[in-house]
Parts: sequence; structure tokens; C-alpha cells
Amino acid sequence: QVELVESGGGLVPAGGSLRLSCAASGRTFSPSFMGWFRQAPGKERESVARIGWNFGNTYYADSVKGRFTISADRAKNVVSLQMNSLKPEDTAVYYCVASRESGINPDYWGQGTQVTVSS
Repeated sequence: QVELVESGGGLVPAGGSLRLSCAASGRTFSPSFMGWFRQAPGKERESVARIGWNFGNTYYADSVKGRFTISADRAKNVVSLQMNSLKPEDTAVYYCVASRESGINPDYWGQGTQVTVSS
């Protein structure tokens, strides 16, 4: 089984920055991808960013392009999300996700970390 543990959430003023990290543990960990979802109150959960584990190809939601950067440290099984120029609409619970080896959808979810951006 794979466990994902997030860290780095918090409260930040609009225009500020935060960095989220997610450490994966498990006997064998070789996902197809890792990434981040978020869910704001009263809204659907949405994909924010993902990174291909073998080739490092990245995907970003249009709403965060140019502001967020996802990166991976494969040696440590850690994925990070650098969030700059934060907006109040970025306020949400952010979840780290990982797929299985050939997965195309998330198979594992972290417990979530709150990000609050004040206006």
C-alpha cells in the first residue's frame, strides 16, 4: 500500500507564495504520475497539476498556469507544488495524488492540506 503525506499548507495574503510537499511511502513505489487536486467549499474537486514520473512531463489547469510549478524528486519519492501569486480563489484543501504503475487516474490520495489566501 502507498501512503501520501502532505505538508506546507497555511494562510497567506493575496499575492503571496506557498510550497506544498508530498512524501510517498510504500514497499514499491513506481507511479505513472503524481499530482495535486484541490477542492474549495461548495465546489467540485479539480485537478491542479500533475507530473509524469518517468519523463517529467507536466500538466497544469488553466487557472494556475504561469503561477504554479510542480516538481518531483524521484530519489526521495517527493512531489512539490510551488504556488506563487496566490489569489483568494486558490483557497481550497489541496490533495496529493499518485497513480499505480500504469494508471491514468489517481489511485492514492493524501489526507489533504488547507491553503487559505486572504484578500
